[in-house]
Amino acid sequence: MSMENIDIISYKHDGELHRVWRDVVKIYENDDKIIIINNEVEVIDGDGWRWKTREPAVCYFFKEYWFNIICMIRKDKIFYYCNLSSPYVTDYEGLKYIDYDLDVKVFPDGEVLILDRDEYDFNIKNLHYSKKITTIIERNLNILIDMIDKRQDPFNNESVIKWYNYYKRKMNENKR
Repeated sequence: MSMENIDIISYKHDGELHRVWRDVVKIYENDDKIIIINNEVEVIDGDGWRWKTREPAVCYFFKEYWFNIICMIRKDKIFYYCNLSSPYVTDYEGLKYIDYDLDVKVFPDGEVLILDRDEYDFNIKNLHYSKKITTIIERNLNILIDMIDKRQDPFNNESVIKWYNYYKRKMNENKR
């Protein structure tokens, strides 16, 4: 599979731009998911603030699940940051999804934190999330927690390292 650079574009439920990751590298795609590497890429927040990611990350986006998973590689440890979000779509601008506020962070020691519940609860009213949307989000949060508990891919270091090594190998081949 050939690698290609794309942008990741996230929105809020009301269509407002949330964040853009510029020129990430798509390394794998099948009918269910896309796997992307971002390595010190430029990020533009909806308010125009620009910054760069600090470490390489292997990112999983799904067509059926309402979440995405960012596996951040920091020295010899992997931290997982999961966004509850719509399934992704792609078009000529890049990979797009809607961010639904709730996040789950998984630490290398296995600790799991659910983050931004207050933002989610606020936006249920403020951005008018339907009962259907909140039911889907809660169901997918449970699916995500189950995947974490069972250490299903990508919640095991071997899977993440395999994809990151694949990326590094392909990048080296492209330099020749």
